[in-house]
Amino acid sequence: MAGSRAPVMIDAPLLDRVVDEARTSPRGRRNFNLHPTDDHPAHRLLNAIEPGSYIAPHRHLAADKDESILVVRGSVAIVFFDDLGRETSRATLAAGGATIGVDVPHGAFHTLWALEPGTVFFEAKAGPYRPLLPEERAPWAPAEGTPEAQEWLRRLAAGEPA
Repeated sequence: MAGSRAPVMIDAPLLDRVVDEARTSPRGRRNFNLHPTDDHPAHRLLNAIEPGSYIAPHRHLAADKDESILVVRGSVAIVFFDDLGRETSRATLAAGGATIGVDVPHGAFHTLWALEPGTVFFEAKAGPYRPLLPEERAPWAPAEGTPEAQEWLRRLAAGEPA
């Protein structure tokens, strides 16, 4: 067998396991990395996310950090913003739906959230992993883990000005 590791089958038992881990995670989500290390040049991962999990709006400024997202179970809402925090577009991505994924260009502020329990999406982007820089975080949105975050997400999901 070529390579140093066994193939990983992306099947219902794996998705169930990652969903179970997300449900018990304080953040309401869990990654399952398919890439071997954080410094690997190609990041491929499954993200299980539960309703109410807040991903603070952010962007990736490096020209090689476009990110592709495909929903493999459940559905998510994704929203894009301009630099001032005004919503520019939104979409629903659903496994087996009319729109199953999106390619997010580097530099675009975005967030997403689960619309149903047990949602899992596949994500691919260039490595290596680097923590977000201050200028990649949306200054107009609350940080994850703050008391304001859930209310901000509720208003955004309802289509109200966040």
